[in-house]
This record gives sequence, C-alpha cells and structure tokens, in this order.
Amino acid sequence: LIATRNPSEERLLAYAAGNLSPPEAVVLAAHLALRPANRAWVDRLQAVGGELLETTSPSRLSDGALSRAMARIDADGGEAAIRPALNDMPELPEPLRRYELGPWRWAGPGIRVRSVQAPRDGQCRVILLKIEPGRETPRHTHEGVELTCVLSGAYATETERFDVGDFEEADGDVMHQPRVVSDEPCLCVVALAGEIQLPGLLGRLMQPFMRL
Repeated sequence: LIATRNPSEERLLAYAAGNLSPPEAVVLAAHLALRPANRAWVDRLQAVGGELLETTSPSRLSDGALSRAMARIDADGGEAAIRPALNDMPELPEPLRRYELGPWRWAGPGIRVRSVQAPRDGQCRVILLKIEPGRETPRHTHEGVELTCVLSGAYATETERFDVGDFEEADGDVMHQPRVVSDEPCLCVVALAGEIQLPGLLGRLMQPFMRL
C-alpha cells in the first residue's frame, strides 16, 4: 500500500470480499479510482478469493447477500465502459459518474452538500460535500461511521492533512473540524451514517441547519 492516507487494511479486505455496505463501497471505489496502487492490491485480493472459492464447498448465503453483491458490482464498475454518465459532473471519478445527483444545498457558510443517488443502507447514504477555500466545518463528531475521500482540493484537521485521493475514517470517537487549506474548493465524497453531532449550546442551535 502507498504511504499516504489510505483506508484501513480491514476495510480494504472487507471491500475485496464484498462485505462493505453499499454506501461505503461507493466511497471506497472512488478512492481506488484515484489510487491505482491500492486498486491493484484489491484486485490481487479478489483474485486470491476467487481461487479459494473454487476449492470451497457451497454454503447458504446470509440474509441480504444478493443485494450487497449487486450494489458492490454497481460500485465497482460492472459494465461501466458502455454506460453513459448520469450526472452533470464529468470531473468526478468514474464510479461516481454513474449515479444521479440531487441539487446543491446550503449547509453552512461556504459549505454545500449534494446527495448521490447510490444505494443506501439504512441511514447510511452517500453525499458530495463542497467547502470553499479558507472555510471550515463546525467542530463535530458523528452518530455512526463517516468515510471521506477527497476528490479535489485539500483539507486539514487538527492532526492531519488530506489531499486528492486521501481517505479518512471517522466515527463517534473522533471529534474534528476539517478546514480547507487549498486555494480551490475542496470536494469530497462521503458515506455518512446518521447525522453529524455538534457539541455545546451553539451546536444544538445549529444542528437543524447541518443535516446532511
């Protein structure tokens, strides 16, 4: 794996095995489109898994296995080479161009969000998040897992910087305040489970405006 900000090995293994939720798989597929070295590593894992399947006795599928597999095929490419783009953002990585997009919505000063009409998993869904240079999100944590891949621009948290292709994994144990540090807007694709949580009285007042 390359040394920059990558998904955890556990998450890459889950993706290779088809065990990620559909929204998480979409965001990870976008990351892999921007990181060929990681894509090659996942391809090798899938090849090894295919060889193991050839020698394994059949067993009953778990509930929802078919829907997860179909969503994974959709996120991972399928017949992408012959599919027309379904949205108005040709600059997006190919795994995202095959989904329709909702309208841009205001989510705070210098912050806009747009839904990605990819398969959902309960409350977990995919959004595009665009933040203008010099702007930052409110300090927040999360109801559930938040997976973020940078598509253009860059942002920094209190401890790290994330550039194009970088991948951040956050959950309820992470409190952060991403700030755009690039001269251009920072565009990210995010798999978000639940809503972000804003601490303090001001956070409670702002919460209705920050629903993504």
